[in-house]
Amino acid sequence: MTSTVPTAAHDEQHDAPRDEPPLTMFGPDFPFAYDDYLAHPAGLGQIPATEHGREVAVIGGGLSGVVAAYELMTMGLKPVVYEADRIGGRLRTETFPGCPPELTAEMGAMRFPPSSTALSHYISLAGLETVPFPNPLAPETPSTVVDLKGESHYARGLDDLPEVYRIVMDAWNSCLEEGADFSDMQQAIRTRDIPRIREIWSRLVEKLDNQTFYGFLCDSPAFASFRHREIFGQVGFGTGGWDTDFPNSVLEILRVVYTGADDDHRGIVGGSQQLPERLWEREPSKLVHWPHGTSLRSLHGGEPRPAVTRLHRTAAAGGGTAVTVTDASGAVRTYPAAVFTAQSWMLLAKIDCDDALLPIDHWTAVERTHYMESSKLFVPVDRPFWRDEAVDADGRPTGRDTMSMTLTDRMTRGTYLLDNGPGRPAAICLSYTWCDDSSKWLPLSAGERMEVMLKSLREIYPGVDIRKHIIGDPVTVSWEDEPYFMGAFKANLPGHYRYQRRLFTHFMQDRLPADRRGLFLAGDDISWTAGWAEGAVQTALNAVWGVMHQFGGGTDPANPGPGDVYDTIEPVHLPED
Repeated sequence: MTSTVPTAAHDEQHDAPRDEPPLTMFGPDFPFAYDDYLAHPAGLGQIPATEHGREVAVIGGGLSGVVAAYELMTMGLKPVVYEADRIGGRLRTETFPGCPPELTAEMGAMRFPPSSTALSHYISLAGLETVPFPNPLAPETPSTVVDLKGESHYARGLDDLPEVYRIVMDAWNSCLEEGADFSDMQQAIRTRDIPRIREIWSRLVEKLDNQTFYGFLCDSPAFASFRHREIFGQVGFGTGGWDTDFPNSVLEILRVVYTGADDDHRGIVGGSQQLPERLWEREPSKLVHWPHGTSLRSLHGGEPRPAVTRLHRTAAAGGGTAVTVTDASGAVRTYPAAVFTAQSWMLLAKIDCDDALLPIDHWTAVERTHYMESSKLFVPVDRPFWRDEAVDADGRPTGRDTMSMTLTDRMTRGTYLLDNGPGRPAAICLSYTWCDDSSKWLPLSAGERMEVMLKSLREIYPGVDIRKHIIGDPVTVSWEDEPYFMGAFKANLPGHYRYQRRLFTHFMQDRLPADRRGLFLAGDDISWTAGWAEGAVQTALNAVWGVMHQFGGGTDPANPGPGDVYDTIEPVHLPED
């Protein structure tokens, strides 16, 4: 997500003094400095030597699961990772059959904001390179075409668009200031002023938990015009417009813009799936209990265990309960603790679960989870032909690119042009859609989807023959149709704050009944920032702290963990009566 019509966050990021602290995903719900926690030389904590080598199940081999397993291994525990498909989760990078292997398509996460500082720790640890991601109207993007209601506008920057787009941008900035104390909150996040963050956010949560994103816009005098709300939804801030988010809680949107998560995105060279894959292979330099050269891969003999088919509780030696896991091979193993990082709906539909796994209020929160649908389709092309100069009907140069990053109200919604350098094979994401726009593609095959997309783009670029440049078959995904995901990512609806709080705070298990402890929820849908890899990392670290605490371990006093300071920064507690 990036600023198409630049938000206040976008303007402030670029206009702030150079010595201004950067924006990070520090709160607003749980303002804990995960980046400082990771960077501290004392490490994340330790467990008693008597517990070294104990097995802990980690269910799900996406980023959250791999991070949790990696950190548990460094503490001296033995994580046992279960994965139904392949390492990576929604960090899924595909290649095109018959095309050069360096030509890739990011089917899930593909762009990451610099405010994701805990994520950046692991990107650096894995030795990965990042580059600016070419979002519409971003400084690194050569040109953008905005096509609405059959009328196209070519732009190299916002100033090239009609004045109405500037009006819409100003309306959004006013809406944020008047309705959400935007500048004050951003300054508090920059300076990590916890009391101020909590003061502002507590008031807003109480005020806005029942409000939709669209209702928030409608309540602002700056957005009195339906036309302006329509333009904002179709183009707005975000890649392809955020009208698909209009029914969601406005708190979801504020978390994004407060923390600059919609700005200055970067892509991972070679594909995002490399991150969990490299952590899977990595041999930490600092290990407890395990010999030098141990990696997650070596602990597992090469591959994770197969999909989990059943989870239930059994009596543990010495009292309490343990978590028993049955996998697709029929193997049954019992663990004193388990970390569940897959999409939470898996607990409802794909895994046979005991009710005793979670307290009843947590089951309610899982059942109320709302996932966004999302679809993409990529095609490989012979070269970045879009950088050629366009010509008019008489063959004269126009000074414009042949094709541009495209935002439209047509079926494609968002089209992205991704190249690897002049003259080299490249890729086009012909369409990137959400919610209802994604559902429209669901019944269609990859080939059928491509034909509809090419037709839409032909209407925007009548003189451009995209088909002649295609050098292979398309690759596509609809995350709502993926059996181990059933949706792209969580997006809370109005009134869901209490449910999200239950799931996020689940790692604080001293507060749970004794017979409901030992299973720790993690993953981006447990986080406050679902859809962002940063949330997957943060909740993994919460779960690691919880497991460490269960095994009698603790953190260095100089580097307290999220559970150690929980009481001073806990999320807003709304009454339930």
